[in-house]
Amino acid sequence: MSQDAKFEDGGEAPLNLGALDGDDLQVISSLVQDAVFPVTEMRWIAAERKFALLLNRFRWEDKPVAEQRGRPVERVQSVLVVDNVMRVASQGVDRSEKDMILSVLSMAFEAGEDADGEVILTLAGDGAIRLSVEALEVTLKDVTRPYLAPSGKAPTHE
Repeated sequence: MSQDAKFEDGGEAPLNLGALDGDDLQVISSLVQDAVFPVTEMRWIAAERKFALLLNRFRWEDKPVAEQRGRPVERVQSVLVVDNVMRVASQGVDRSEKDMILSVLSMAFEAGEDADGEVILTLAGDGAIRLSVEALEVTLKDVTRPYLAPSGKAPTHE
């Protein structure tokens, strides 16, 4: 008999996930919720049709374990890459303000006519990044060991 995977099953293993459809992207969206990043850690490599972010991701998958064991919550640096990007647009993001810190609220995919569509990153403070893609292909990969969340608390939303 097989069982569904639980958050605890992940242990300390770094995440390395991919999304090829809207349902997959919802999983990644839940994992990058409340991730923070400086505006300087955002890149669109037009020649390679890639958009990448270096995020300081809250480890939502570890929160139940941390609470159960009475230890502090953690963050980890992760790279979020969107492939097949044809255009990038943003609102509420001033790239000239090098000290600006952005926070991800969610990611969603708005499908087009064929495999194309728009990946929307909704940011705190009414910001957004819209990526026009030929086909949905997103990866999220942890690239450092987890570290204690500076606030010592899990993010909350009203």
